[in-house]
Amino acid sequence: METQLMLCELIKDHPDFRRLESIDGIVVELRYIGINNFVGRDLYGDLDCSWLHHQAATGLQNAAAWLARQHPGYRILVLDALRPHRIQEMLWEHLEGTPLRMYVADPARGSIHSFGMAVDVTLLDPQGREVDMGTAYDEMVEKSHPTLEARFLADGSLSRQQAGNRDMLRQAMFANGFRGINSEWWHFNFGDPSVVRQTYLRID
Repeated sequence: METQLMLCELIKDHPDFRRLESIDGIVVELRYIGINNFVGRDLYGDLDCSWLHHQAATGLQNAAAWLARQHPGYRILVLDALRPHRIQEMLWEHLEGTPLRMYVADPARGSIHSFGMAVDVTLLDPQGREVDMGTAYDEMVEKSHPTLEARFLADGSLSRQQAGNRDMLRQAMFANGFRGINSEWWHFNFGDPSVVRQTYLRID
């Protein structure tokens, strides 16, 4: 089935998408706006990327409500949500010739971010500070891999507090329809990625 495409500039009129600012209980700080990202430059520019597919948006709102009930004062900080395909191509090109490409979905396959069905998130504590997860957002090292946490706990390079913080985030997301990936503690997909790629509208 051929992927359906739409330019990011047209998203505001599409009923499938919901603005991040309409989601209760979250804080938004998109890191590809400005230079605080691994590329070191503003990637989104004039593009409005403060959107999610309404299904993922509902899941994120439920995750924020769950977190507020289970851990009062903690909030979800959204670092990236909708990522147009053209930006995914820029990230892929930036990492050309490096082993770090494993951290970026091949544009030929498509990132779930480009369908508005993935989010990059962390936590804020009751004082509004980012919670210590052991590595920074988009830090492309093995210590960022959820599947390797037991190893880093055992050798002391990941503390129990840091691992517990990651687990708190995962519990909030997993309890509300999201699933993580092996290599990034911050990334969560909503829905089956293969179904999303085949049947959802991709934003270019």
